[in-house]
Formats: sequence, C-alpha cells, structure tokens
Amino acid sequence: MEGDPALRLRVFDLNCWAIRYLSKRRQERIQLIGDMLRQEDFDLVLLQEVWSELDYSDLNVKLGGCYPFSHYFRSGVIGSGLCVFSRFPILDTLLYQYSLNGYPYMLQHGDWFCGKSVGLVIIKISGIIFNIYVTHLHAEYCREKDAYLPHRLVQAWELAQFIRHTSKAADVVLLGGDLNMHPEDVGIRLLRGWTGLRDAFAEATRFEGCEDGCTLVPNNCFTDKSELLPFPLGIRIDYILYKAISSFMVKCEELKTTTGAAPGMDVPFSDHEAVMATLHVQRQGQAAGATLTTAEPMLADVVTEARTEVGVGLRAAQQQRYSSGRMALLALLLLLLQAMAALGALAGLDAGQPFPKLSFCLLAFLAIGILLLATGLHLFHTMEVKMLHSTEEQMRMVLQTLQERP
Repeated sequence: MEGDPALRLRVFDLNCWAIRYLSKRRQERIQLIGDMLRQEDFDLVLLQEVWSELDYSDLNVKLGGCYPFSHYFRSGVIGSGLCVFSRFPILDTLLYQYSLNGYPYMLQHGDWFCGKSVGLVIIKISGIIFNIYVTHLHAEYCREKDAYLPHRLVQAWELAQFIRHTSKAADVVLLGGDLNMHPEDVGIRLLRGWTGLRDAFAEATRFEGCEDGCTLVPNNCFTDKSELLPFPLGIRIDYILYKAISSFMVKCEELKTTTGAAPGMDVPFSDHEAVMATLHVQRQGQAAGATLTTAEPMLADVVTEARTEVGVGLRAAQQQRYSSGRMALLALLLLLLQAMAALGALAGLDAGQPFPKLSFCLLAFLAIGILLLATGLHLFHTMEVKMLHSTEEQMRMVLQTLQERP
C-alpha cells in the first residue's frame, strides 16, 4: 500500500453469524476467523453479525498487532453487529440506524431488536480519503412471499442517500456487507444506480471461489438447505461495492470467496462465505465526474419499480394500523361497559344478584391487555406508515427530476 498515486487495498468482508447461545460453535469460529485474518494480513476487515461485544474484544486483542485500529458500532437492543478493523488510522466514524427494520412482534426473526444500521469509518492512506461503509440489511426469510421487501427497500434507499450525502469529500467510496438481496433484485439495482457504486464481483479481473460468487451455499453445514432449494448453486447476498469520486480510478484486480470449511478444519468460518477483494487505486489525469450516475436511462424505471413496492408496503401498513386501532377501540368500549356494570352493582341496581367478581376481574385484565397491545401496535404501524410515505415521496421527487432531464 505504500506510494502515491498507485495503491493496492486488500479488503475482507464476512457475516460472522456470531450470536451468543444461538450460533453453533461460535467461539471456535471466532478464533478461526481471527487466526485467518492474522495470516492473511488484509488492509481492511468489515464484519457483520458480531452481536457480542465480548467476541469483538477477543478479536481486537487477537488482531491488535495486525490491525491496530478498529471500531464497533452500537445500536438497537442487542447491537448492530457491525465492526471494522483497519491497518490505517480511523479519522472519524458515524452510524445511521435505518428507520424501518421489521416488526417487534416477529420474535422468531429478531431483526427489529438489532437496530440494523450502516456504519461509516473514514481513513486516509497516502493522501487519499476513503469512506468505508459497512452494513447489514433486513433478511428475506421467504422469497415467494417477502413481507419485509418494503422495509428492505427503505433501508436500501436510506443507505444510498446516506452514502450520497456523506461521501462528497471522499476520494474513494467502499461499501461492504450482507445486503440480503440477489444481484438482480430491485433493491440492489436501486442502490447501485443511485450511488454509482460498482460490483467487485462483476468488475473483477480474476475470480476464485464459489460458482457465480455465491456466499450462501448449500454445502455449508450451517445453511438451511430448504431455503436454497430453488438455487442449487446458492445465492450471492454479500457484496463489496466501490467507486472513485474525484481524480482517482479504482479497479478490482482479484475477488475471492471462501469455499466451505476452514483449512484443516471440519467447520466453516460462518454460515456465509467471506468475500475478499484486491482493489487497485490510481490517480488519473482528470477528475472523474463527481456527479452520480442519475442520468442512466434505466434508473427511472428502477426508481419506479422500487416506489411501487414501497407503495404496496404502505397500503399494507395502513391496513394494519386500521385493524390495530379498531381492536384498541373495541377493548376500550369493553372496559367502559365493565365500568358501567361495576357502577351499577355498587349503586345496588342488581342487589338481588351476586356480583361475579372473579369473572369481572379476568375480563377486565383481558380487555386492558388487548388495549395496551393494540395501542402499541397502532403506534408502531403509524410510525411505519409515516416512514413508508416519506420514502415514497422522496422517490416521487427523484423520479420527477429524472424524467425532466433532457
């Protein structure tokens, strides 16, 4: 990496799947990841799903000699799971938490509690400013009936906007992470089209690893094989994306993925395959256009498609808000009827009949529970409606601008 203007940057990206008490052989895999990173000596390491800060601390101690600079991004209830290790000094950091991230009552998925985010670290190498982004978007779970697609599209849009508005002073932009989107999905096309980021896999001069660059493959012992039945080779959902903004040019010389078990072991590093890229950064004669590729003819179609999906999610959220509000109103009416019955009993209107205290109390507790639950859901879906509507409105304005371009 020494010298200017030609630099070579080696980047490692991995979803570590390190959830305490839930991930299989977590501590053993964290040790294997640390050993491999020490041996390979990358310039930059981007990790996701490091949910335990103790695991981050262990990695930090283990990698301190090779990667003296690191940062852990904290958000949500259990944390963002994002962290960065660097051979070069980190000048600044910033975290943006996505406004929508699934549903709190979907406990079996748990994405809402993570506070999914995008983390930014800024480093300077030989006078070149690098904006490094690491993120983890909401999981898909069911491709045939993807209830989380509108939320993931909002995240992709906010990620694109965050990169646009924070990278203006950078020379090179790099994004790594588990985007939970196939390369042809509307979200990844929206992200790339709106930011101008290039896909390291598609741009690589040399590639080595899983076929088609897949990072979630059926022969991984931790992978749910049933989810990959429609995709016999696996799917590619982990990415390294990049672009040069000022007078620099970036090329991907080589891209690799891990291919199953760690060398000499019977266990892979994670349920995802790691992505490793070697990027060549060189100054060019004149400044590369600082403007984004918003003039691409297909971008308007992509924004329209994304806006349509967000609109579908908006209508679903409005229906859920109405249903939860109606449930809260019915529970409140039930409580009012019970209050009137209690007042009547106290006034002696039913003196000849015994008052069923136990049944009355049980029904009251049930009505109060339903009222609290329905009110909470109504408030949540109200916020969801607002964020979906806001994103749809932003997309509408962008689409109008694109369509007005000559």
